Amino acid sequence: MTSRVALARRPSIHDVASRAGVSAATVSKVMHGVRTVKPENVQRVQSAVEALGYRADPLASDMRRAKRRIIGAIVPELESEFFGTMVTELERLAEERGFSLVTASCRESVDREEDIIRRMHDWRVAGVVLAPVRDEHGPAASYMKQHSMSGVIIDRVLSDDIFDTVSADSSTASIEVARQLVGKGHRHMLVIGLGSHAATSRARVDGFRAEALELAPDCRIDVLVAESQIGALREAVSAYFDRGELPTAVYSLFAKGTLVALSEFRRRGWRCPQDVSLIGFDDAEWMQVTWPSIAAVVQPVEAIAGNAMDMLFERIEGREGQPTARLQRCDILLRESVGVSRHGQPTGGEGQATPPVAD
Repeated sequence: MTSRVALARRPSIHDVASRAGVSAATVSKVMHGVRTVKPENVQRVQSAVEALGYRADPLASDMRRAKRRIIGAIVPELESEFFGTMVTELERLAEERGFSLVTASCRESVDREEDIIRRMHDWRVAGVVLAPVRDEHGPAASYMKQHSMSGVIIDRVLSDDIFDTVSADSSTASIEVARQLVGKGHRHMLVIGLGSHAATSRARVDGFRAEALELAPDCRIDVLVAESQIGALREAVSAYFDRGELPTAVYSLFAKGTLVALSEFRRRGWRCPQDVSLIGFDDAEWMQVTWPSIAAVVQPVEAIAGNAMDMLFERIEGREGQPTARLQRCDILLRESVGVSRHGQPTGGEGQATPPVAD
């Protein structure tokens, strides 16, 4: 078994070269994926890296200056328009202050989140904007607290005991969604989403449910929230409809869930909004151009990014005091996918499959 060599200092590229019996230049080539290195030398370098626990530091040439001029951004994924736009805005704001932005996606993995924050600590970033995979108690936030890193947490949290936070006002937005749907006569509604551990997901569900029941005590609200995998949510939604459940409206807590719902409607031949209404939390370009256009809760990405960077730089510059929690107001856009409830089961279009009938 390979054992790690205990060093009183951080291992350098020369330590790796010495252990592997190659030059520092060869180690550098291996670390950068250069394919001209002999396979046996690649293996020796990789073994030395593992034994020494070595991490390359791309900022080592000017460490003190880099610590002041690099901002890290960690997000759960980059496929959604929300996080793609968020990163673009954070980059613009960092560059306005003379900083560079280093962005990494966790791909919805808490293990990867922990690895990324460790790397950013090694790189001595000046501060981090963190959108955690789960919540403020995840590995990245915990690591940042342990190592006294400057940071701000966005999106999937509402508050924290150490870091400033910025997120959309999920509860207030969901209350307005409930008002709109109940006001259009909907009394059986389905809420779908991912991330049951995220405070924002809970706020969306709780706000929606409380307001709907306040306005219409006889209404029924079903909730399907999967942990993190879109495939699991799709299976749950499909099984729900297969049981004969026929809500007149679906509220999705995130953009991909909106697509899951719409796909299920079309697979079953249900018309939107004639048979079932649909509204999603978070907007996307495809929701605006598809037919019917999909109603959406629009998150204020620019406001979230702007507040996050303002708060982060205040901390970097030495501001002390209790953490601040900011909630940004969302807009509700009622497009073609929301209509008046028919108080009956979906009928399906001509020549389309008829949905199951509830017992």
